[in-house]
Amino acid sequence: MSEQFIPLEADPEAYQAMHRILDEPAADAMLSRRELEVRGHAREIVAHKVAPASAKADAIHEFAAGSVQALAEANLMGLVFPKDLGGTGDSNVAYAAAMEEITAGCAATSLIFMTQMHAAYPILLAGSKELAEKHIPPLLNGSNWGSLAITEPDAGSDVASLRTTATKVEGGYRISGSKTFITTGDRCDTIICFASVDRTKGRQGITAFVVDGNAQGVTRGQPFHKMGMHASSTAEVFFDSVFVPDDHLLGEPGGGWSVVMSSVVKSRISAAAQGVGLARAAYARTLHALKHRYGTRIPDELTFALATLRGRILQGRLLLLAVARQVDEDPKIAPGQIGIMKQSCTDLGWEVSVECTRILGAFGDFKELGVERCLRDSKVTQIYDGTNEVQRLLIGRETNRAMEAMS
Repeated sequence: MSEQFIPLEADPEAYQAMHRILDEPAADAMLSRRELEVRGHAREIVAHKVAPASAKADAIHEFAAGSVQALAEANLMGLVFPKDLGGTGDSNVAYAAAMEEITAGCAATSLIFMTQMHAAYPILLAGSKELAEKHIPPLLNGSNWGSLAITEPDAGSDVASLRTTATKVEGGYRISGSKTFITTGDRCDTIICFASVDRTKGRQGITAFVVDGNAQGVTRGQPFHKMGMHASSTAEVFFDSVFVPDDHLLGEPGGGWSVVMSSVVKSRISAAAQGVGLARAAYARTLHALKHRYGTRIPDELTFALATLRGRILQGRLLLLAVARQVDEDPKIAPGQIGIMKQSCTDLGWEVSVECTRILGAFGDFKELGVERCLRDSKVTQIYDGTNEVQRLLIGRETNRAMEAMS
């Protein structure tokens, strides 16, 4: 690219105009007036306050606190939470549309953003009124950082085999164990920790707790060096006989499994929205670079390739919005339905990013274009919130059950 090239994220007006190209009528028809307003508001904030800072934050591995705070100040952090806790009481569809916009501007910011919601949601779901009033508003206004502590070194996708234990003592529990790959784990103020009160019971022993990140016995490892998502942090968190009062349980002892299963519905909507947002980002940045190089007449072979991607992005967005709408209507949606969305949309983010680097040819890995960042950021979305292999397993199980029901 020539010296005159201006990255798309550096020009808020060009940024919004380029992304409007992918505002397909078929997808817009699935959104209510309020949901369209949320999407438009999110895009405006992202264009002016999130996207311009994204490349530098990625380059120097700077935690995107300022970008997340801008989203909080714009009342975007609590979309699915009630107004009396600092939310806006919006739909999962509105949340998915906003997540897509935030990811298109900065995927790492979207990872921190969604983790705030993921930490707050189990408290809303299963916590007392007092716990909710104490912990949810600070997570939604960005004054506290939150983490969801499930994954362990030897227990990632298999939640039932968690080794972190919670031992009953007078007035509460003592939690001991370690967690890994915890987003915002190096700085979290509020930790939703899943531990077993009886490992012989498997999933029936899993219990959810709200843990103060500053409690005695909580320590953290240094942030991991990652391929992508550089403006977010991922670290180990250790619990050494950490005392947690009885009133900090979420639900009943042994009731954590249902909290996990309800929570992953939200987290997989988040990951799927990231996949669509990253696909859009790769497409928009590629189109911006091609426009700079060729003007308004891009060679046919490149427009043909872009046409294929445009159709695939629309398909992914339609799937995302349709499943989010299903969740709004019935939160007990089948795991396979959520799995289809998560797997398909995150695969989309990776595959579109790969194809965009090919379309750009020799310029595909130039940092100033931003497409190589989409490639790096998209890979982890296929891994976290239940690997895509696990999603295929869930989908396959549902297919087998349906076949068995026919016999």
